Amino acid sequence: MAQTLQRTPLHDRHVELGARMVPFAGWEMPVQYEGVIQEHRAVRTDAGVFDVSHMGEIEVEGPQAHALLQSLLSNDLDKIAPGEAQYTLLTNERGGIIDDVIAYRLGECRYLVVVNASNREADYRWIKEREVRGSEVTDVSAEYALLAVQGPRAIERLGLPPAKAFTFAESSIDGIDVMVNRTGYTGEDGCELLCMDEDAVALWDAVLARGVVPCGLGARDTLRLEVCYPLHGNDIGPDTDPISAALGWTCALGKEFTGVDVIRRVKDEGPQRKLVPFVMEERAIPRQGMAIEGGGEVTSGTHSPMLDVGIGMGYVPAAQAAPGAPLAIDVRGKTRTARVVTRPIYKREG
Repeated sequence: MAQTLQRTPLHDRHVELGARMVPFAGWEMPVQYEGVIQEHRAVRTDAGVFDVSHMGEIEVEGPQAHALLQSLLSNDLDKIAPGEAQYTLLTNERGGIIDDVIAYRLGECRYLVVVNASNREADYRWIKEREVRGSEVTDVSAEYALLAVQGPRAIERLGLPPAKAFTFAESSIDGIDVMVNRTGYTGEDGCELLCMDEDAVALWDAVLARGVVPCGLGARDTLRLEVCYPLHGNDIGPDTDPISAALGWTCALGKEFTGVDVIRRVKDEGPQRKLVPFVMEERAIPRQGMAIEGGGEVTSGTHSPMLDVGIGMGYVPAAQAAPGAPLAIDVRGKTRTARVVTRPIYKREG
C-alpha cells in the first residue's frame, strides 16, 4: 500500500498557483511553477520564495542542552552566542554524516536545530536516545512553517534591516510574527522565516504581495549546486566523512564529539577521495550515479541556468582532485570531458 504523502500548510496555495507537485522525502512538494530557469534567475537577480516547511525542527533545552549538543555536533557551539546560528554536522561513530544541520542558539540553555526533511525522525531519535539529565529533546516540527526568501533584493522587499549572516531575530512581516534567520541554501542574500504553522498562509501571501517570485525544489537544487552546497543523500551521507566531503571546516577537531577520532585520522592521513566541483567542457548534462574514469562517481549534476553549461559535484581519487584536473565522465554511454574547478562554480560578477 502506498504511503500517504505529508503536505505543508501551503499545499493548497501551491496547487492554486499551478505548481507541479512531486513526492520528496515523504512530502508532496512543488518542484516548479513557471519553470526552473525562470525561478532560478529570479533568485539570482531579485528575490524568490521557497516553501521549506517540510524541514524538521528539534528543540533542545535545559541546563545540559549545550553540553549534549557539543558532544553530538561537529562544530564548536562555544563560538556562537544567543541570537547566532551555526552550520554543523551530526556524525556517527564511523565519522559519517548522519545529517548536516543548522543550530540556532535561542538562549544560554536552549537551542533549535533545523534538520533535513528526510532525516527528521532519524535525527530526533539519535539525539533523544543520547539525552542526559538536565536536557530535554523535543520534535517541534509540526508547530512551525518555514519560508526561505532568497535573492539580492530579498531583504529589501521584506522591509527588513540589514544583518550579518548566521544571526537571527524576532520580527514581523505585515503583522505576522516571525523569527528571521539570516541563513539559506542558494548562495544569495536573504533569510529563512520561521512562523507558527497556522500563520503560514498569511505569511506566504504577504511575501508574494511584496513582489517575491514563488520557486520550487527544482530551482532550489540548481541554485545550491551552482554554489557547491552539498545535498544530504547525494553528496554526503552516513558513509561519507567530512574531510573527504570538503566539510572539514565544520569540524572542531580539538573537542570530543561522536566519531571525532575517525575524522582526525582521515585528516592526518589525508582522504583517499575528495568531493570536487566540476564543469563540463562538452555539451552534456551530468547526473547522479554517472561514473568518473579512475574510480569516481557523480553525486549531483545539472545544467547551470546562469553559466549555460553542465555542472556537478562528485567523488574522485585524491590525486585527481586539484582544480584544473581533467575528468572523463560516462554520460549515457559516451565519454564526456570535464574539469575540476574551485568553489563556488558560479560567482556573482562584481
